[in-house]
Parts: sequence; structure tokens; C-alpha cells
Amino acid sequence: MASNNKKMFSAGLVLGLFSLVGIGLVSFTHSITHEKIAENERLFMLKNLRELVPENLYDNDLLADSIEILNPETFGSEQAITIYRATKNQQPIAIIASPVAPDGYNGSIKLLVAIKENGELMGVRAVSHHETPGLGDAIDTNKSDWVYSFNGRSITNPDVKFWRVKRDGGHFDQFTGATITPRAVVKAVLKTLRYYQTNKERLTHVNRENG
Repeated sequence: MASNNKKMFSAGLVLGLFSLVGIGLVSFTHSITHEKIAENERLFMLKNLRELVPENLYDNDLLADSIEILNPETFGSEQAITIYRATKNQQPIAIIASPVAPDGYNGSIKLLVAIKENGELMGVRAVSHHETPGLGDAIDTNKSDWVYSFNGRSITNPDVKFWRVKRDGGHFDQFTGATITPRAVVKAVLKTLRYYQTNKERLTHVNRENG
């Protein structure tokens, strides 16, 4: 009887050890996977930021020198959006905002909008969307060059009344068979420019610790 109890105890101990090892491996794997995903997301964002503001134009850490702003009416998101700040020699060079165009044809369109210190657009990118392939996805740079039409534009170039697609009497082209998508992007970019114009000092404030 004592021998059986001893065997049962030993078996239970082995099972317990295996369980602990298993839990440890699962936790370790989850931790490694989570870190890998976070690193991939960081690299993806950095790649997009550098497409808009080339590395030679700034000397700070774009990802570290950022602020969060909650303004659903302007930026189209119920969550705070991130504003990345590019500086060189502790002087403001540009900001990159991450607004959302909430009224795309198939839902929200996440954007990056880079604005020079003087208020001129350096560029716009769509980083996430569900627009119709072959139609609304022309906002992607690998589908068309439409998004480059924002380069060099500003709140006064063209005049604000022409910050619309041509179908609405504005300056910007729409897509064949798809007007809703470009209309949503143009509106989101204009709202971002307006916000920059009225909040420039706050948005370009240099963080000396990250400069």
C-alpha cells in the first residue's frame, strides 16, 4: 500500500513538473511573440515615417518624440492619435500626424500626413484601409500616384474652397468609379492642415530630452 502511494505521489510530482514546464514554455513563447509583433509594428511605422520625412532631414528619435492628441472631430478617431515630431539641431523640421478618414467607402482609412514647419505638405500615405480593390485602393502608392498630388500643397495652395475632388468643384482628381474614397482622404488631410495652422506652436514644440 505504501509502495502504491509512493508511486502515485511520484507520478503526481512528475505531472506537476511537466505542467509547470509547459506553462513556462507557453508564457515564454507568448512573451517572445508579443515582443516580435511589437518590433515589427515599430519597424513598419518607422519605414512609413521615413518615406515621408527622409532620415537626412532630422536627427531626433521620431518614435520617442511624439505626443498623443484626442480630437475626434478633427482626426476622425475616438482614440487619441499620435503626432510625431521631426527636429534637427533642436529646431522643428516637420510633424507627421496619424489621422483617420472615418468615411471611406468600406470604413475608416488610417493615414499619415507629414507637414513641414512652414505648413507645406511633405506627403500623405494610407497605411491601413479596406477600400475596394481596383477602385478605392488607388490611394495606395503601389496602385497609383494619386496620393502624391498632396506633395507641396498647403492650406492656401490650393485655396481652401478647392480642397475637394473635382466632381465637387475642387482641385483633386477622383477615381474612375470611386469618388467616396478620395473625397474622404482630401477632407481628412484638410482638417489636419487646419489643426496644424491653429496649433503649430504646441505641435512643433521641441522636446529637449529627445532632441
